[in-house]
Order: sequence, then C-alpha cells, then structure tokens
Amino acid sequence: MQLQIIVPGRIKEKYIQDGVADYLKRLRRYNKAAEIVEVKIKGRSGAPDKDEEGQQLMARLASPTLLVGLDPHGKSMSSEEFAAQCEKWQNLGEKRVSFIIGGPTGLSAEVRQRADLLLSLSPMTFTHDMARLLLVEQLYRSYAIMNGSQYHK
Repeated sequence: MQLQIIVPGRIKEKYIQDGVADYLKRLRRYNKAAEIVEVKIKGRSGAPDKDEEGQQLMARLASPTLLVGLDPHGKSMSSEEFAAQCEKWQNLGEKRVSFIIGGPTGLSAEVRQRADLLLSLSPMTFTHDMARLLLVEQLYRSYAIMNGSQYHK
C-alpha cells in the first residue's frame, strides 16, 4: 500500500525538517512507497485562499486513492486504533492512501467533502509543519505496532 502525504509548501524550521526526514526514513523500512509531496501554492493575487489551496493540493492526488484529510474536527484515534485502521486498509487491498494537510486556514470544503476520513491528530492546534511531523511519526508508529516492534512500548 502506497502512502502519499500532500502538504502545502516546504518546512522552514530545520528541527522539523530533520524530524520529518528521520521518521520518513524509519517508515520506509516498512513501506518503501511512502512519500511526501510538497505543493508550491500559488495565489491569483498574493496569498491563495482556502479554496485555491485545496484545488492545488487535490490536483496532486494520485488516482485511485483513499483520501484522509487532517482536520481538528475529524475523528480522534489512539495510536493502536490508527494502526488497526492502517492494517484494515492494507487487508482490504487499498493500493494507495493519501493524506492531505491543509495550510494555516485548514482544509477547503472540496477536500473535506472528497475525504474518505477526516482525522484529528489532537484537539490542540498545531502548525501545518508540526502536523506533518506528527503524522509521519504516527504512520511509523502504526507500522511498528503492526509489525510487533518494541518502538511503541
């Protein structure tokens, strides 16, 4: 099962870049097809609005895919529940699961409607760069759980 994480822009803070790179490397031990797609968001007149951003993020979706949108009002799961969900997708034969993290204003209505699952990482608010780090770590953790690794303990 391929994992695709679609995000607006690049990470500015080096410590977050390093963390994402570390967990992506770890994740690829279990899933070589995991990738992060950084989308340079272009606005018509300066900063793009939420709808423009959503269209540009959705344009990078590989097809077919099961879409998970990260949203603070989405479903909360424990790490074990998230691992079970990932394993279920894998067992159902999903070829690709794509995650979209919105920019500072969140996900557009189009992304929210298209999503097969809206997932909340926490009731707290994080920067979209920090959300990327947390998602990659949780994906790595879910694969570690599925494979009986000691990482989760």
